[in-house]
Amino acid sequence: MASDNNNSDDKKFLEGPRSRQAEFIFTLRVLADFIRGFRKLHFIGPCVTVFGSARFDEHHPYYLQAREVGRQLAKMGFTVMTGGGPGIMEAANRGAKEAGGYSVGCNIQLPHEQAHNPYMDRWVTIEHFFVRKVLLLKYSYGFVVMPGGAGTMDEFFETLTLIQTKKIANFPIVLIGGAYWKRLIDFMQMMVEQGTISPEDMDLICLTDSIEEAMAHIKKYAIDRFNLTYRRMKPMPWLGEQIAKVRMKLEV
Repeated sequence: MASDNNNSDDKKFLEGPRSRQAEFIFTLRVLADFIRGFRKLHFIGPCVTVFGSARFDEHHPYYLQAREVGRQLAKMGFTVMTGGGPGIMEAANRGAKEAGGYSVGCNIQLPHEQAHNPYMDRWVTIEHFFVRKVLLLKYSYGFVVMPGGAGTMDEFFETLTLIQTKKIANFPIVLIGGAYWKRLIDFMQMMVEQGTISPEDMDLICLTDSIEEAMAHIKKYAIDRFNLTYRRMKPMPWLGEQIAKVRMKLEV
């Protein structure tokens, strides 16, 4: 049974347009979220974002796989970015730290607070999911999608849609877990047959169980395609900015 607080929140959401003052305050809160994220993540260097479920513990095969993904991405020179929580996110951040790389996250503020995992060099906690998704995309040249639930699906399709519609560049998307994603890929093939997506949209996705193949795909379609190198930006101390200590040695 929903609590009175949840009922109140639901009613507020269903009200539709609120007063101009309330809408303006909401806009300021969104702006504050963006500014907080931009300030915190401005100097983190080229990233690869790893998406996946928060529900796997450290003994789960998917956790172990994500840990190795983080490790290999860090060895390639990327900053590893995640949603900052437990499960797959923790595993990828952990692997990056173990490899001596840089590990960051965009945590989300939830009613039952999602604690950030302990394997990040830098993180920011965001109030709004849509702001968080912008930040997870903004700094990344590639995306690794591990097994996950509704949130992971949302992040995957958001990323795919932005690339498909050319709102962002044609960055590589790697789905890891052939058995897990098989029905989704079959469904997407049906979408091609029905004409709701184009056949070339399927070319935007690399489905694999091999971390080695995933890394080769990211190297080819992120590092090589964009001639990727790290452009160090100078912080402005009067704004309270600090440079991130990123080990950037991208293979070009």
